[in-house]
Formats: sequence, C-alpha cells, structure tokens
Amino acid sequence: MRSMRSLSIAAVIVIGFVSFLSVYTVNQTEQVIITQFGRPVGEPITSAGLHLKLPFIQQVIRFDQRYLAWDGPMVEMPTKDKTYVQVETFARWRIKDPMHYYLRLRDERSAQSRLEDILGSETRTAIAKHELIEAVRTDKARQPLLDQSLTGASTGVGTLGVLHPIRYGRLEIEKGVIDTAAQKLGEFGIELLDVRFKRINYHPQVLERIHQRMISERLQIAQRFRSEGEGEAARISGKKERDVNEIESTAYKRVQEIRGEADAKATEIYANAYTQRPEAADFYRFLKSMETYRRIINNDATIVLSTNSDLFALLKRIEQKSGD
Repeated sequence: MRSMRSLSIAAVIVIGFVSFLSVYTVNQTEQVIITQFGRPVGEPITSAGLHLKLPFIQQVIRFDQRYLAWDGPMVEMPTKDKTYVQVETFARWRIKDPMHYYLRLRDERSAQSRLEDILGSETRTAIAKHELIEAVRTDKARQPLLDQSLTGASTGVGTLGVLHPIRYGRLEIEKGVIDTAAQKLGEFGIELLDVRFKRINYHPQVLERIHQRMISERLQIAQRFRSEGEGEAARISGKKERDVNEIESTAYKRVQEIRGEADAKATEIYANAYTQRPEAADFYRFLKSMETYRRIINNDATIVLSTNSDLFALLKRIEQKSGD
C-alpha cells in the first residue's frame, strides 16, 4: 500500500510538472513564436491568453508587440551646398511579421543594428540631396518673418538676410527617408512608423566660419544703418538751417517794416505838432538841438566847431543874447 501511494504521488508530481511545461501565457503586449529544436513551427501567436506547447522539445520565443524606439547617434554628413552638419535622428518602429523578424534578425539587438545601418544610410543620402535650409525649415509653406530693413526692401537694394526659396522642407525630406527605408526594413518583418531629425548642428570647424560670416553681415547692416542715419541727419540739419534763415529773414524784414512804419508815423505826428505855428517849429528845432548836445557833449568830450556850424548856431545865439 505504501508503494502504491508513493507511486501515485510521484505520478501526480510528474504529471503536474509536465503540464506546467506544456502551458504558457501570452501577454497583451507580446507576440510569440514556437520553435522546435531551434526551428519555428506553426504560425505566430498574437492573441493574449493561455496556450499549449510540447514540453521539453518546444521553446517559446517572445517579441514585443508595442511601438519600439530607435535613437540614432549623431553623424556628420555634408549637404548639397557642401556644408558639413551633425544630424541626430530618431525613429519609431514595431515588429509586423514575427516569423520573418525571427528568421532574419533573431532579437532586438540585431534589429537595432540593422535600423542604424539602413536609416543612417538613407539619412545621409537625403541630406546630401538637399541644401541646409531645406533640412532646417519645417516645410516650404512656413517662411521666416524677415525684417524688411535688413533685406534692403525699403531701399530697393541689398541682399542681406534674403533666404533661398524653399522647395521641400524638413518634413518632405523625412517623408522621403521613411518611404525608402520602409521598403528595406519590410524584408525583416519590421514596420517603420516614423523618422524624425532630432537635432541638426553645424560641424565645429564650420561653426567658426558661420559665426564670422554672421558678424560680417551684421557689420554691413550696422554700417548701412549708420550711413542712412548720417544722411538723414544731414538732411534734417540742412532743412533746419534753411528754415532758420527763412524765419530770420522774414522776421528782419518785418522788423524793418515796423520800424519804417513807426518812424513815418512819428514823423507825421511831429510834423503835425510842430508845423501848426512858427513858434512850435522853433521849439521843435530847439528840442532836437538839446537832444543832440546831450548825446555828443559830456565831461570828457572835446569839440572843435566852426562859427558857421549849425551845431554852434544855438550857442552863438545864446552868446549874442548875453551880450545884449
């Protein structure tokens, strides 16, 4: 009885162990291939749940069913206009055909290496076919807003800040990379979902020349602004001098007119006042003579006059009256 019980327990253990090795579970994020002695058998299993396999001779190979990432290294490459740039690319992909994927690549490490070879090659080819501005600008419809004063549009001359027309744009270049690389990666059971240029930098040796060219362009712009400012300042200064001279000339003319009118009016008033009677005329001549004496005769003045001088006539008349 003890022997039968032991055998039963052993049989249950063996059956349980064999059953454990005969079942496996598939997660919702996985897809599975069954291999027998290293060779795949049956169709790939993509439905989640509990599945059966032959124990010991069959193995479960699991692949991720989600979107996977590929981050490429920064690679130096020339553009069509012979400018060396450093381009860093990333992509998103997934395993579309697990059977082809397993037969050609086996694992994700090999897939990442193949992605780097194909995407890196296609990126270099695409960048070499286009100028740098095509890879920098998003698309041909998105044009930069340039200051018209920098382009020379305001004066009709100058080409500073003027960009070459964009025919494709970065999005079109990336689409070309996707279309070409997707065909090649399809042979490995990989579906390429998206490719983007993460970063585009100038080569360090080119960067210094770019900076010098930018400085030169800005100096030209600054010099043009200075020249335009100096010309405008000279025009304003000339207009100011002309306006000042015109104002002064008009004011001087008006002053002389006012003085002339005032002198004429004063003369008219004097004439009317001192010509009414002979005594008034004599009194007027007497006042004018007094004013003249006050202006020319003082303590420091020395005057030599002829006895026939009009200026001496009043003094002479005073002397004659004194003698009488």
